[in-house]
Parts: sequence; structure tokens; C-alpha cells
Amino acid sequence: MTVWDQLVGQRHAVKALQTAASGHGMSHAWLFTGPPGSGRSNAAIAFAAALECEQGGCGTCHECHTVLAGSHADVSVVRTQLLSISVKEVRDLVRRAALAPVGRRWQIMIVEDADRLTEQACNALLKAIEEPTDRTLWMLCAPSVDDVLPTIRSRCRLVTLSTPTTEDVAAFLTSTEGVGDALASYAARASQGHIGRAKALARDEATRNRRREIVSLPARLTTLGACMNASANLAEVAKEEADAITGDLDAAEKADLDMSYGVVERGRRPREYAPALAALDKAQKTRAKRRQLDVVDRGLMDLVSVYRDAISVGVGAQGALVNEEIRGDIEKIAASSTPELNLRRIGWIFEAREQMLEFNVPVALALDSMMVALKVPEGSSR
Repeated sequence: MTVWDQLVGQRHAVKALQTAASGHGMSHAWLFTGPPGSGRSNAAIAFAAALECEQGGCGTCHECHTVLAGSHADVSVVRTQLLSISVKEVRDLVRRAALAPVGRRWQIMIVEDADRLTEQACNALLKAIEEPTDRTLWMLCAPSVDDVLPTIRSRCRLVTLSTPTTEDVAAFLTSTEGVGDALASYAARASQGHIGRAKALARDEATRNRRREIVSLPARLTTLGACMNASANLAEVAKEEADAITGDLDAAEKADLDMSYGVVERGRRPREYAPALAALDKAQKTRAKRRQLDVVDRGLMDLVSVYRDAISVGVGAQGALVNEEIRGDIEKIAASSTPELNLRRIGWIFEAREQMLEFNVPVALALDSMMVALKVPEGSSR
């Protein structure tokens, strides 16, 4: 087993990174791009492990284990559960980057979601990338090169990851999660190549049930009332899942804050406690909002998969559907519409996604508008 084994369906990228780790084509800054779930940050971390490892990423030595576990002294990772990465976080990273590595090899700085850097954070990062120290490496991760400032991406070597094939994902789930072939095949198709999503679907029945509920919505959008109910259900499911994910973390952070200010022991709150609690509350609300948007976004991609399947059925394309389990519903959608209409429906879903993610439109309002658009009256020319 090596550090590259977790990178599913990325043979070309792995080959290029292995070559660089061996000393050929090395750069002081790297930009990892690829669609959600392709493993951008996993690729960066695996590359970091290979660079710190004396054997180029054996996967068994102390260096590999600590990098993969997130505890290596010379590998720093910035990730955020908020809506953006602040300039303060980047400045802290830049200060660490200026230090000599503890070990004999590299000081490596990994920025996940580099597309979430604020403008000030980008400026702080640019200067550090322009003037790197001899033993410092920067690794940025983003969905595409267009999500990173041109001045930054021009100074980075690009590593492009692709969406893994269904066969690759299914084989990975079978070998690493120990699931049966049927479940692995379902999770691989339903995840549409998103490794994290595929793992969740393979492991958790509740996750599978939530997805089944979402992909069943298009066939039920027969009246205006059904559209409004579907919108409310999707928003509610997203909020419940987001709350389940963040609830325990919020409670743990509040307990840590109380302990650090001695609230439990003293039985009273010092003057500094109130502003610290307010800052924590603000950060938690921002994180909950992002988490809800992430869950809604995943639901929208599941809806897109239904209409893509309907297009495939409508044009007579060969091969298995993403949602093979509801082929009957998809055939009904295809029979009552046209491929052109279903393509426009996909466009309306992406419009709703943009409204929520880019223009801060309330989730409920964006979903209401989208669901009504998806239910096209008979005889309409839209």
C-alpha cells in the first residue's frame, strides 16, 4: 500500500506527481484542480507525504503516516468550514512558511478550497508564492483554474484531476469499505464520481434514504402544491442533515470555550467571555449556513442526474442510468417531455444554485422558484 492508493481513477496525475517527487519537474507552487469529489486535497496530501518520505510515498513509514494523519510538523493544511478563508488565516500560514522545516526535507503549505480566499487573503498569499524560501512548497486546491487569481495560478504548476469512472469508484468501495458488489455499484453510480459521497452512500442507510427521497421528487411535480411541498421537503432535509453534522461540533466548541474562561469552575462569566461567545456564535452560524448550502447543492446535483437520465432515455442512449433504480419514473418523465425541455430544466437547477451560492438568495425562495419552473404546464412552449 502506498500514499497514492486513495486517489481513485487519477492515473495520469499520479504518474506526474510521482515523477516530480523523484526530483524531475519540481516546482515551488502547485495548483490542484478537478470537479468536486475528484480528490484534490487528497492528491495534495498524498504528494506532500511522498515528498517528505525517503522512499517517495511508501505509505508505511513514520513520515507518510503523520502526513496522512495531519500531524506532521512540516505539513500545514488550511481548510475552512466557513464561507471564506480570511486574510488572518493566510498570514498565519505565510509566517509558518518562512520557518525552516523541522525535518530534513520540505516545509509544505496546503490550502484547500483556494477558491474561497478573500481578496486580501489572495494578496497575502501572492507575495509568499512570489518570494518562496528554498525549502517551502505551496499547494493550492480549487475546482478550476478560473477560480484562482491569474497572478497566482500563473506561478503554479497545474495538476488536473478528472471525475473517476463508475467502475473505478465501485472497485475502490469494494476493496476499502468491504461492501458488496451491488451496493458498491449503486453508490458509484449515485455519487457520479464523487468519492466522499460514494463512501457515505456505501456506509450509511440514512444517507441512501435521503437521496432516494430527493430523486423521487421530479416525478411528483405534477401540481403547484406538489412543487411547493417538494421545495419545503428539500430545504427541511438539508437543514436536518446540516444540523446533524454541526450540532455535536457546536456543543464541543461551546464546552471548550466555557472551560478556557473558567465558567464551569468559577460559576461566573468573566468580562472577556461575552465577546468571545458572540464571536463563536457568529462563526457557528456561518458554518451552519455553508453546511446547509453544501447539502442543498448536493441535492440539486441529484436532481440534475434525474433529468440527465431522462435525456438519455429520450434520445435512446445505451448504457446504465445513474438512477437505474427508478428507471420507471425516468421513463415517465422522458415520455411527458422532450430532451430539449429536460436540458432547460437542468439549466433552471443551475440558476437556482447560482442564486444561492453566488447571490445569497434565501434557500427557500430559490428552491420555490426552481420547483415551479421544473413543473412545466402542458402545452407550454418554454
